[in-house]
Parts: sequence; structure tokens; C-alpha cells
Amino acid sequence: MAVILKKMEAALNREKPPRLTALRGLQQEEQGDPFKILIGTILSARTRDENTTKAVNQLFARYRTPEELASADVEDIKKMIRSIGFYNVKAARIKQVSQIIAEKFGGQVPADMERLLELPGVGRKTANCVLVYAFNKPAIPVDVHVHRISNRLGIVNTKTPEQTEIELAKTVDRKLWTKVNDMFVMYGQNICLPVRPNCRACDLKKTCKYYRSISSSS
Repeated sequence: MAVILKKMEAALNREKPPRLTALRGLQQEEQGDPFKILIGTILSARTRDENTTKAVNQLFARYRTPEELASADVEDIKKMIRSIGFYNVKAARIKQVSQIIAEKFGGQVPADMERLLELPGVGRKTANCVLVYAFNKPAIPVDVHVHRISNRLGIVNTKTPEQTEIELAKTVDRKLWTKVNDMFVMYGQNICLPVRPNCRACDLKKTCKYYRSISSSS
């Protein structure tokens, strides 16, 4: 995996230095504030990074703490995050999550998988993102990019992101776990696209299962 990450980084820098992912940008801007990372991750689901960043900035310009969001009017939250997908559902969810954090966890985002999964709407991907980007704990958040690229390269042969996470955890050196999501997401956004991937720019063609399959069929 270390070689794969290095080749991905080289290809990205050669083609066009990529912008930070929404979560990496939020991590740097907010010094890894766990609450803002959690809410940002919830907002990012099925949403383009630039829209996530816009919504996060608007929301936290007005509401800075779990207590403030917990007592916010849900209609006002909707206005703040209108740039993202499913904003009606997400507005209600982040208010509910904020209430639980304020009341049950004393305003502190839990730093372990089990308690994070107790929060409504928080699945393994979101929980793993919080562990990595907020607490710098070893975890492998598997989104559509990580799942797609891992299967294309032949690192795994899985049907779901959950299965991909399990298989990657078995084979990837634990010290590299926190790097996988960030690099794979940037690679998936810029080179290994869902449709018409830019294989010309990729340095992993020689070992890529997907590239071999399209080359042999052409």
C-alpha cells in the first residue's frame, strides 16, 4: 500500500496538484475540532466537496458548539446548508446529533467507534472519518472512491464498502490507515474517475485489474 499511495501522489502532483478534500480542509481550518469534523462528515454524504465546504462555513459561522446547534431552529439550519444534497433530512439529523452530544456526552464527541455508532445517521464510514480526521486514530473510512479504486486495482474483491473496510484492515499496514481515505478520495476525484477514468495519467496501470480488463477487450 505504501507504494500505491506514493504513485498516486506522484500522479496527482504531475497532472494538477489537487485541492484538499473537504474533510482534510476542515481538519486544518478548525484544528481538528471533533464536533465540526463530525457535522462536516454528515453533511458531506452524497455531496460535492465544494458544496460541503460552503455549507460547513455558513453553518459554523453562526453555530459554533453542540449546545448552540442543539437549540437552533431546524428551518434556520436548512437555510444554512441548502447547498448540499438532502439538506432537509441532514438538518434534522445534525440537530438531533447535537442534542445527544450536548445532553448525553457533555458536549464532547466520543472518540470510539462503539459510541459514535450510537448517534443517529452515523454509520461506519462517518465514524471512521471522525476517528481519522478528528482524533488521528488509525481507521479506514471507505466511501465510494475507496471502494471503487480498491476493487479496480484488485486490492480487494468486494461488493460493499463495509466488506472493503474489513479486507483493507486485514492487508494494509496499520500505520498507513489514516492516509488511505485522503489519498484515494483525491485520486478518485481527479484521476480514477467513476466514468472514463484517466488511465493515461495513472502510474498503477501495470498492476491494475481494471486497466488489464479494458485493455484486453479493446
